[in-house]
Amino acid sequence: MRRTRVRTLVAVAVGVAAVGTLLLRLLETRGVYLPGAAWVEVVALVLIAGLVLWAGWAVRAYLRGEKPDLDPLRAARTFAMAKAAAYTGALLTGRYTASVLLVLPQLAVEPRREVAITSGVAALAAIGLAVVGLVVEKFCEAPPPEEDEGREAIPS
Repeated sequence: MRRTRVRTLVAVAVGVAAVGTLLLRLLETRGVYLPGAAWVEVVALVLIAGLVLWAGWAVRAYLRGEKPDLDPLRAARTFAMAKAAAYTGALLTGRYTASVLLVLPQLAVEPRREVAITSGVAALAAIGLAVVGLVVEKFCEAPPPEEDEGREAIPS
């Protein structure tokens, strides 16, 4: 698998934020007010980022020779989990940013300010999740195979 590009994640976050803001405005013109983020979402994002980092740290320790053995399937699953965390972080960053952009003109109203604060903090936590995903992908990057004595490595 290939590592996730930062440019792709930024495009996903910006796209979701733009479409989400338009969709939220359309819903509010029809009388439907969706809530912003909840504090429990922020806690969940931080915990998920911590778990992804913990799993990636084990792979990193193995690749550095600090851990004697590691199941290759676990390493592959950790890489897939890191990729999923990066994309999830980008998607949620866009979603929470859309909520902030929606209420930005109405910060004088207390409930709207609360939505802006919780959604802003949630967006930061989602960015953190995406960054952790990218870092753990890097942790899972194995060095190229070494050449055997006198024999060339098989090109891939």
